[in-house]
Order: sequence, then C-alpha cells, then structure tokens
Amino acid sequence: MVSHRVMPDVPRPVVEYLARLLAGHRRAIGTRRGTRALGPFRQAVLVLRWFRDHACVHCLAQDAGISQATGYRYLHEGIDALAAEAPGLAEVLQQCRREDLPFVILDGTLIRCDRVAGETDRGTDLWYAIRIKHFAGNAQFLAAPDGTPLWVSDVEPGSTHDLAAARIHALPDLYRAARDGLPTLADIGYTGAGGGIHIPSRKHPDLPGDIGISNQTYNKLLRHLRFPGERAMAVLKQRRRTLQHITLSPSRIGAIAQAALVLNNAWQRSLRKPQ
Repeated sequence: MVSHRVMPDVPRPVVEYLARLLAGHRRAIGTRRGTRALGPFRQAVLVLRWFRDHACVHCLAQDAGISQATGYRYLHEGIDALAAEAPGLAEVLQQCRREDLPFVILDGTLIRCDRVAGETDRGTDLWYAIRIKHFAGNAQFLAAPDGTPLWVSDVEPGSTHDLAAARIHALPDLYRAARDGLPTLADIGYTGAGGGIHIPSRKHPDLPGDIGISNQTYNKLLRHLRFPGERAMAVLKQRRRTLQHITLSPSRIGAIAQAALVLNNAWQRSLRKPQ
C-alpha cells in the first residue's frame, strides 16, 4: 500500500484560524499538552481536507497516522468548533441594517445524505426529498444582494417544505427586520409567508387570463434581484464539496453547513487581508 500526503488548496490563514479554534477548545476542556496524536494545526488540515475534497475519514486518518476512531473524533471537534462561530440570524440582520442593505435573500437548499430511517404521518420516508428524489436534509439560508452567504439554519428532514422550515428557523426574525425596513426576497416556494417576504406573483388557477404585464415585470425584477443570492449556496457547495453529500449522521447537516459558512467567511477575510 502506498501512502501519500496532500495539502488542501486552502489559504494558510484559514488553516491557522481553525487551528486557533481547536487550540482554544483543547484549553477549554483541559487537554494537557502533548497528549494528542495530532497538534491543532495538523488536525485543522485533516478537517479542511474533509470539507474541501469530501475525502473518506478512513483515508484522512491513515494519511495522518491515526486510527479511524480518532479521525472521526477530530473531525467532529473541528465541525463543532467552526459551527460555534456561526452568526445567529438576529445578529446577521442587525449587521445588514447597520450596512444599509436594501434587502436580504431567503432560500432553501437540499443537502443529500445517506438513507435515513423515519416516517412522516403519511407513512412516507421522513428524510426523502421528492424534489431531488434522494434522501436529504433541508437547510434555510440567507444571502446578501451580491450573493454573499450570511446565515445557515439548522437542518430539517428533506420532506419538510421550505415554507415550513422557514417558519421554524427564520420567519419570526425576518418579520421584525421587515418592520425595521429590511425586506426579504424569496421564491414561489414561500407563498403565504406573510408581510415583508416578497415572492413572485402567480396566476390564480380558477381565473382566466394571464397575470398581467405589471405582474410579469415585477416577477422579472424580483428574479433578477434574487439570482445572486440563489447562487450563494451552489458556490458554497462547490468550495466545500462535502456539502454535496453528507455521509455522517444527517442530524449533523446543519452544523456542517454552518461550519462551511464560517470557513467561507474566513476565506473571504484572507483574500481582503493585505499581503
């Protein structure tokens, strides 16, 4: 068997950022110096390789010279350390108002996972997302008008409709933000969300004719404004390929997505930092 070591294509400041978080976690739980198989920096490299390349934990552990069980433990520590740094929705909306953003964009994403047991009240698979015909978790996210990801919710089973997930995780805070002058743009899946959530107009199924030229123009404008935000999660999934299919417990999807958001923010800061 031939072993090999690979350095992730991640800026060094991002690796150092995660290493500092992991070092802080070790101090918080009282880990004695020299008692871990890997130092914080090498543990950070293992975690980042998993996020970037969707590599199997067994292979990452083998490259690092540790057991598979230790590899999983180090990975989950990294996910938790990053997710703990993810901003809350109220905090994000306050920052948006301070920056005078004209609106935020709400959307949902389905993150594929392995088959999960569990049934809905109707007897169907709870985690099966009919929209993509695959088992998945539903995570809600907010993006800025320029497409920058701002916030990711915890996960709901894949059978959960976007509107139902938004009611659990996002709408109460978004209503308050709308009253303060920060509206939300969303797609047709959020029909019925309520005041302050702007969605496309639809033709009533029981009425003749089309929706009219004014509503068509409104829909085109709304679609144009929403487009960068709807790309935000797609870009995040390309940068962190593990978001394309989660092989850990589906209950971890929310924490993994939030950790990916924190990594993206750290990566953006590293690009702005003068060399």
